[in-house]
Parts: sequence; C-alpha cells; structure tokens
Amino acid sequence: MLFDLNLAISAATKAGALILNYFESEYEIHEKGFHNPVTTADYVADQSIKETLMKNRPDYGWLSEETVDSLERLKKRKVWIVDPLDGTKEFIEGVPNFVVSIALVDDGYPVIGVLYNPVTKELFTAAKNEGAYLNETSIKCSSKENLSEMVMLTSRSELRKGLWSPYKNIFHKLNPVGSVAYKLGLTAAAKADIFASLRPKNEWDICAGNCIINEAGGKLIDLKGKRVIFNRETTLIHRGLIAGEKSAVDKTLTILT
Repeated sequence: MLFDLNLAISAATKAGALILNYFESEYEIHEKGFHNPVTTADYVADQSIKETLMKNRPDYGWLSEETVDSLERLKKRKVWIVDPLDGTKEFIEGVPNFVVSIALVDDGYPVIGVLYNPVTKELFTAAKNEGAYLNETSIKCSSKENLSEMVMLTSRSELRKGLWSPYKNIFHKLNPVGSVAYKLGLTAAAKADIFASLRPKNEWDICAGNCIINEAGGKLIDLKGKRVIFNRETTLIHRGLIAGEKSAVDKTLTILT
C-alpha cells in the first residue's frame, strides 16, 4: 500500500510540474464535446502519469479521462483511476482551481487517493486505514450541527444556471470552486463543511477525493444515499453527489431529496 501511495504521489507531482509549463502560456485547446475542453497539458500529464504508474504496476488496470477506455480493466481487481487535469476550464481561464487526481481502487473501493494542485502546492493524500493528509498534516472533515452554519462547495456552472437557488438560504454560504476533485480535497481538509453536486460526474472526477474524504472521517454518497462503486463499465454517475462529515452528509441528503 505504501509503495502504491508513494508511486501515485510521484506521478502526481511530476505531472503537476509538466502542467505548470503550460499554465498561462501557449497550448492547443480542443473540444471533446459541448463545453468539454481538453488541452495539450491534459494529454502530456496523462502520458506521464500512465508511464510512471503502469511501468511500476503493469498488472493493474487503467482508467483515465484522457485515454481511450479499454474494458480489459473490468477483469482487474486493482485499477488506477486518473484525471490528469481536473478543472481544465479553470486552467484555461488562469484560475488555480485545478488538480492532478490519481486513485487506486481495489475491488471497486478506493484505497489510495492523491490530489495535487501545482499552483498552490497543495498535496492531498490518503490510503485506506492510514488517515488523510494535506502536505503531511493530518486532516479531518469539519463537524457542525446546523446546515445554516455550513459552507458548501459546489460548481460554478451549477450556481450560474440557478440550480442551487432553492437552497441558497439553507446553508451559510454556497462557495463556487472549479475542479470537483479539488472541492473534495478542500472539504476533507475542513476548508468547507460540505461538497455537493446536482449534476452527473465521472468516476475519475471523484475517486481520489472519495478516498481522501473517507480517511478524513467523512463519506461520499449519491443522491439515493448509496456509496459509489468504482471500475464500472459505465463510468458516469448520474444521481448527483454529497461528501463531507457523515452527519453533515445525512442532513444535506434530506434537504436535496
């Protein structure tokens, strides 16, 4: 476990350094779909991470946002799940709300999670039953009694579209942050009290953050109250998500469903 954690940290920090070479510089931008951009930095980071991880663990499976998927991974018990640059829109805008996200799942459960913001140098790490850390300092999810005291991290686009308008007076503050993975890391580190999304997310958006949330004393569930099982044939999670300290998640679920 420790070897895999250190391997993921090495891959994430190396990819982060490569991403910084492109940040606020020149690179190509393509559209994979509507409002779904990808840049040279995404591809370069993906190649670097895959080379590092699969060279050392060739028997593990591989799932990444920027790699053509192979269902061979479904035959593997242990699978790397990677988003080489989560928060590409923010990266393009010059907003430092993006991270490298690397997770390892064992039989569908996240056992390693690493998030690295190369601009702020924030390194969130966790391994199953070993706790969660931000730059080697132990972190725990925030615990507050009332929703009216809680700061929620949510998506900039969801706020712009008015999806959170019915709930704006329930929470103390709705704080927009770019990357889904980064929001999960910040929530695990008690920089906010809760994370929630009302829109579908992919496995690579949340897997590393899920591990970090778990090890920080919290949980991540969908809007049906179920935990997410990873390395599925269909990687999209349709139901929306909530993460944070366990009782805060339960209280938020009652409001959103």
